[in-house]
Amino acid sequence: MTQYTGLLRKAAAPYLRKRGFSMKAQAKYYPQGSTKKRFIKYLPLYFLILPGITYLIINNYLPMVGLVLAFKKYSFAKGIFDSPWNGIDNFKFLFGSKWAGIMFRNTILYNVVFLALGTVFAIFVAILLNELTNDRMKKLHQTLILIPHLISTVIIGYIVFAFLSEKNGLINNSILPLFGRAPISWYTEAKYWPVILVIVQLWRSFGFQSIVYFATIVGFDTAYYEAAMIDGATVWQLITRITLPLLKPTVIILTIMALGRMFASDFGLFYQVPMNSGLLYSTTTTIDTFVYRALMQDGDVSRSLAAGFLQSVLGFTVVMITNSVVRRVEEDSALF
Repeated sequence: MTQYTGLLRKAAAPYLRKRGFSMKAQAKYYPQGSTKKRFIKYLPLYFLILPGITYLIINNYLPMVGLVLAFKKYSFAKGIFDSPWNGIDNFKFLFGSKWAGIMFRNTILYNVVFLALGTVFAIFVAILLNELTNDRMKKLHQTLILIPHLISTVIIGYIVFAFLSEKNGLINNSILPLFGRAPISWYTEAKYWPVILVIVQLWRSFGFQSIVYFATIVGFDTAYYEAAMIDGATVWQLITRITLPLLKPTVIILTIMALGRMFASDFGLFYQVPMNSGLLYSTTTTIDTFVYRALMQDGDVSRSLAAGFLQSVLGFTVVMITNSVVRRVEEDSALF
């Protein structure tokens, strides 16, 4: 490494002398010395990152020891390492359950809809924010649309209940009578909940996503827009010919990251918002709620962990495949 640094310094020396850099300044930009000296020089920086690395190891890597339980028949009396192995029987149970097809179908389809509609809606709102000229109104709208993202899922569940309650709900008491409709028992009719869950998810998530896209738009070079306006471009042309093409790399990266959770779901959205109603399981059961019920109701740690482990593997596989395809089509937009 020191050899390459010396060669780089020699190659750059004429340029630096021509620009008025002294030998001391050159040594600052291309330092020489042993690896030990450089380590000592940057030692304070290593101490700064030590807490973050420690947290990462304790929170993310040490718990991975428990993954062995996915291949064991766990016994609380025997513990993690003494419990007997049972191979892939936990995974066979997962796929052999009557809920297997339902939970995989719900998890994937909901995530596809959330991703598609959420991305379109977030970009639409971000563009609208960018078109606001009043800075105070722009900040006010940013705050308002971000509030749902900060609200607890438990509170959101009761907000939804205030609208959908059969006896005292706003919809049953105030809206449906205007159209001559009888009250609907929302928490016993599964057919309504795919639409309800999509609306709730869009309401609570579009604000954060739109802020991300808005921050990207703000960073665009204004020279593109100024040149286009000089040429007589309309607002619609500015959006379709400049803003959207420049947003494409950000959209691709965020989509790839979202695909990593294609086999995961927001537990609070599918458990707390429907109030864990058993009559709605056909449309609200996802892998996460299935794992929770298996753990809390059946007390089966191994089967629950097997489902969670399968989620991680499938999510990782989807990310790798998607990123590989993007890298072949448009390398600059790939995540890695």
